[in-house]
Amino acid sequence: MADFDAQPGREAPQSPQLSPAQRDADEAELHEGLRGVAGIVAGARGVVDLLRDVAEFAAQAIPGADGVGVALIDPQHGLSSAQTWAATMELVHEIDTIQYDELNEGPCITCMQSRRPTVSGSLGSDSRWPHFGGRVARMRMHSALALPLIVGDDVIGSINAYAAQRDAFAEHAVRLGAQFARPAAVSVYNAQLLADAHERTLRLQRALNSRSVIDQAIGIIRSRSGGSADEAFERLTRISQTENVKLHSVAERLVEEAARRARAWRR
Repeated sequence: MADFDAQPGREAPQSPQLSPAQRDADEAELHEGLRGVAGIVAGARGVVDLLRDVAEFAAQAIPGADGVGVALIDPQHGLSSAQTWAATMELVHEIDTIQYDELNEGPCITCMQSRRPTVSGSLGSDSRWPHFGGRVARMRMHSALALPLIVGDDVIGSINAYAAQRDAFAEHAVRLGAQFARPAAVSVYNAQLLADAHERTLRLQRALNSRSVIDQAIGIIRSRSGGSADEAFERLTRISQTENVKLHSVAERLVEEAARRARAWRR
């Protein structure tokens, strides 16, 4: 039996009596989605592009889902930073914006707080989110299944599935969704780590390039003035402050100017 938080006061929908062929088809969709997220690697593509793939794979893996979004949180700021980064339909973005930015209530927030799947079969009458449920029901989405993305002890986000039909997500859908969410969380987390490492490498490279240009500029000033390296650096700093221009930009300008003079002299 799937472990999840059902809507209070509403009998959870019974799992449909599926034929063996339908069960096999649902399992095949799940495994196809799992193979997809297992193959996610951060490289030339950005994390947002990868999250779009996760949303598409989740929509494939969760029976009954009309639209799926993937939300992430900044671990330094907690749930208040939750934001949907990818969705299979624009309406999901609109729903989650209401949830995170306007009302601060809804199934996705609840599932990240409880660390358990959260199900609603009739959002308009769900007492857990009196403001959110009515808003979304008027948008003609009546069912929700929110699955926390957990890596180790940390909740990193959630997968949010919505359906226009009431009681769309029975235990069968919750079970398959939970099976998908566990490896999906690891894939998303690893993609974030690789993207962060790539960004740190770029920042380091930019810093090294800036340092190299600044050193060249210091050498040019010293060759002209005969002063020390400290004196040349102080001169660069004064120019930077006076012109309100970054130090490495001042250095680049000086190096480029020296290179132009050298080319003109050789002619």
